[in-house]
Amino acid sequence: MGDQIARAEEFQKKAEKKLNGWGLFGSKYEDAADLFDKSANSFKLAKSWDKAGSTYVKLANCHLKLESKHEAAQAYVDAAHSYKKASANEAISCLEQAVNLFCEIGRLSMAARYLKEIAELYESEHNIEQAIVYFEKSADFYENEEVTTSANQCKQKVAQFAAQLEQYQKSIEIYEEIARHSLNNNLLKYGVKGHLLNAGICQLCKGDVVAITNALERYQELDPTFSGTREYRFLADIAAAIDEEDIVKFTDVVKEFDSMTPLDSWKTTLLLRVKEKLKAKELEEDDLT
Repeated sequence: MGDQIARAEEFQKKAEKKLNGWGLFGSKYEDAADLFDKSANSFKLAKSWDKAGSTYVKLANCHLKLESKHEAAQAYVDAAHSYKKASANEAISCLEQAVNLFCEIGRLSMAARYLKEIAELYESEHNIEQAIVYFEKSADFYENEEVTTSANQCKQKVAQFAAQLEQYQKSIEIYEEIARHSLNNNLLKYGVKGHLLNAGICQLCKGDVVAITNALERYQELDPTFSGTREYRFLADIAAAIDEEDIVKFTDVVKEFDSMTPLDSWKTTLLLRVKEKLKAKELEEDDLT
């Protein structure tokens, strides 16, 4: 490992010497780029992630001097992947540089891919607000490139996080839109009931029984097969339990559904919020009697 660091530093010195020395403009930066690339690889082998990242940034600058924007963008991506192991903020900064360059040269699907990666980094840092911003940007880019599946994946992330932040209406609109668009696609229509279930759970969180009932009618119109599913029955039974303010019934309905189709942590969290509201209402009414 020590040998690799020594090699990396030697390549770096040679690269800096090339840049500071005399020579033809183009060949000077090409030679330096080659040496920075070797240096960064050696730093990577030594698991010296910070130094590998900063060296890839130097490589990117050489490519920019040579007006090789695609190579510069790729060097920023390599820098980000090295920094990822040490500093999420540095990785995000490098990926943003890469995205800007990919946009400049019209590589929008590449820009979308790295916007999604930025969103995932924010997610890993538990910065949900920024994760939403970048998943939305990525979804827009994927949509422009007509990469529907990837766009939907990003939109679902936005809906998931928006609900966590209690922005239920935003989540509902996204899930309903994905469900609508998926109906006409043979590959995607099997997932419609899942999207409608998610939208329905967000409706339940808003606590408006009339709105829930109207939504279920709308979902039937949207997809006539929905009323025959367990997902529809589940939402209808939960809505009835809320209307009757019956916590025991609510708990039984959730348990029964969970025993057949295990609920993930996102759904469980939201349903617990609904249950807490129901409990609070019950206590409030007990206090009044």
